[in-house]
Amino acid sequence: MSNISVVFYSGYGHTKVIAQTFAQEIGANLVEIDPNGDISEQNWQTLDQSDAIVFGAPTYMGTAPWQFKKFADASSKKWFTRAWQDKIFGGFTNSASLNGDKQVTLIQLQTLASQHGGIWVSLGLLPANSKAATRQDVNNLGGSVGLLVQSPSDASTDEIPAGDLETTKAYAQRIAKMTKQFKG
Repeated sequence: MSNISVVFYSGYGHTKVIAQTFAQEIGANLVEIDPNGDISEQNWQTLDQSDAIVFGAPTYMGTAPWQFKKFADASSKKWFTRAWQDKIFGGFTNSASLNGDKQVTLIQLQTLASQHGGIWVSLGLLPANSKAATRQDVNNLGGSVGLLVQSPSDASTDEIPAGDLETTKAYAQRIAKMTKQFKG
């Protein structure tokens, strides 16, 4: 069994639900970045010991929020020692808008993984882009770089579209499969 960790920041709870759904699907570790942008020393060790690290952050104003950026900047200590070299990486983001510039956040997460010498895993799903498609369909938002989730601004955390939750589970399975194949 691969050791996979999800490190995430969630401002309003929606991104936390995605992280929990992802982790529950494959038995991954959860590492939550606190409101000050910090994680514990034990959590840094958990990430160091992981075969795969999945980044999760909401998209605020076109990028990940400052709390995630603070974590990313703090990871430079790991970059300097190449502690995360050759790990599997993936990522997800959530925003209230269907687009909301989520792709920019995913590229930010992918770039962070690449700086660490990691191997990024794409979403690997065809988009649900026919006239009959609904928000209940897997990959209705048409992601490819990573997982895209949309939570309407007036939706509670239990109102995340079912298709996005199913896409989360499918991406978790893909990360687990790729980690097993790579670390085999």
